[in-house]
Amino acid sequence: MEKRKLKKEVVYGIYIGIALILLSIIYYADSSNKAFQKTKSEDDYTYVSKLFNNGVQSVVQTTVTQSLVRPYNNSEVKVIKNFYDYKGEEEAQKKAIINYETTYIQNNGIVYGGINETFEVISVLDGNVTSVKDDSLLGKVVTITHENNIITIYQSLKEVTVKEGDQVSQGTVIGTAGESNLEKDLGNHLLFEMTKDGKYINPENYYDKQITEIN
Repeated sequence: MEKRKLKKEVVYGIYIGIALILLSIIYYADSSNKAFQKTKSEDDYTYVSKLFNNGVQSVVQTTVTQSLVRPYNNSEVKVIKNFYDYKGEEEAQKKAIINYETTYIQNNGIVYGGINETFEVISVLDGNVTSVKDDSLLGKVVTITHENNIITIYQSLKEVTVKEGDQVSQGTVIGTAGESNLEKDLGNHLLFEMTKDGKYINPENYYDKQITEIN
């Protein structure tokens, strides 16, 4: 039987065909691996987003509690009438009495003034203006409700720059100090009162303290 030899062109063609098949296998394997990695990466991101969507919260908290500031920013303003403390000394109690005509009234707040000119009155905390009125005895009066059942009352105002329903930030100017018919000899002043859970408290005891410390 006569043996036939393959031509060189045929042999080369076979080699080239085998090489192309191997390259195709390698390319397919590499593409499959990349697709798998891409799918895995997308799944990971989806999983992380699901964690937050399911209500997982950051461990770090950034809540800031405000501290009480004075209702004015003029450094020359001072206390001219104290808060009446039932447990205080007699001399201090005498300085906390308001004399209106023939009536002596125990002061439920602090009277600030002592300077000739008027001065700006500011909100001591963030809050909501719940009342603005003009009283024949106390002058213009602004009431602001705050968190933690705290209410502040700013009396004897000459001018008012807020209205009922306004949301104010701590330090917002709400008006200017003026005079009242309660004690005319006080000149320009602010009668500032503060309540916690419906009871009058002495604000001088709580300046620079956080809301949660006010009781």
